[in-house]
Amino acid sequence: MTQTPILMTAPMHPSVAQALEPRFTLHRLWEQDDQSAFLQAIGPQIRGIATSTLYGRVDHQLLDHLPALDIIASFGVGYDNVDVGLAVERGITVTNTPGVLDDEVADFTLGLLLATLRQIPQAERHLREGRWLNGAFPLSPTLRGRKIGIVGLGNIGKAVARRLEGFGVSIAYHGRRTQPDMPYPFYPDLTELARACDVLIVIVPGGDATRHLINRQVLQALGPTGVLINVARGSVVDEQALIAALQAGEILTAGLDVFEQEPQVPQALLDMPQLVLLPHIGSASHHTRQAMGQLVADNLITWFNHGHAITPVPECCR
Repeated sequence: MTQTPILMTAPMHPSVAQALEPRFTLHRLWEQDDQSAFLQAIGPQIRGIATSTLYGRVDHQLLDHLPALDIIASFGVGYDNVDVGLAVERGITVTNTPGVLDDEVADFTLGLLLATLRQIPQAERHLREGRWLNGAFPLSPTLRGRKIGIVGLGNIGKAVARRLEGFGVSIAYHGRRTQPDMPYPFYPDLTELARACDVLIVIVPGGDATRHLINRQVLQALGPTGVLINVARGSVVDEQALIAALQAGEILTAGLDVFEQEPQVPQALLDMPQLVLLPHIGSASHHTRQAMGQLVADNLITWFNHGHAITPVPECCR
């Protein structure tokens, strides 16, 4: 019996291929010497895509080669790598992997916040480089007495907020709409939230709608004791405006897990020792990546076995 052909666009967690290979004919695009010729030959047969938010775009340049495509299963909560509008227009379902990484990313966000404020990586370097022998590490800023603004109170944002409650800090949020069941103050204007807080935690989707949402005006409103934590997408922060604000002392510091041109990180950020810079590892544990990979595979398996997806993105549910 002929198996349904699936295209994997780039290397993914091994769990994806392990779950798909017994059930589908799996084609690995990145292994093809001539991808254009491969797509010309095999593209018309492809019924599903397994893709990752971190590698390449799924847009008209790829989709035009895949006239029989039914479903795009994306690895990650964000799916700004997929042209969802075009997919919906062509009747293609898009899925992502929400839920299974919420707690991991929320735990990580608190770790990044504490590491940034208490300068934990810098203190470790102080010890490892033998400088403790010559003097104590300088006193750090603190989380005590701070008001935290969460930009994007979705599932991960809520998980972050629940954890922050245990630290006894004030919490407020900004989003597309107020959430009446949430006990935290809502700020419809992002600049006003920044002005009212001294930490901003950014956890919104990427894409055109949120590009450079955190701009120079927002950073100036955050103020000279302010801290920016970005665990969303690099595109959400105007990186040049952030560099300028840090250099001018308009904010205190930043903890960044994402960047505009990953894996390239601006030298100006690397040259600022007070920052905590990490290589997009918010969900990068064995446990969580396994669960994400399984959900990618389950979306494809359920679609072709039962005609529906488990976690279609909102645009596909309208």
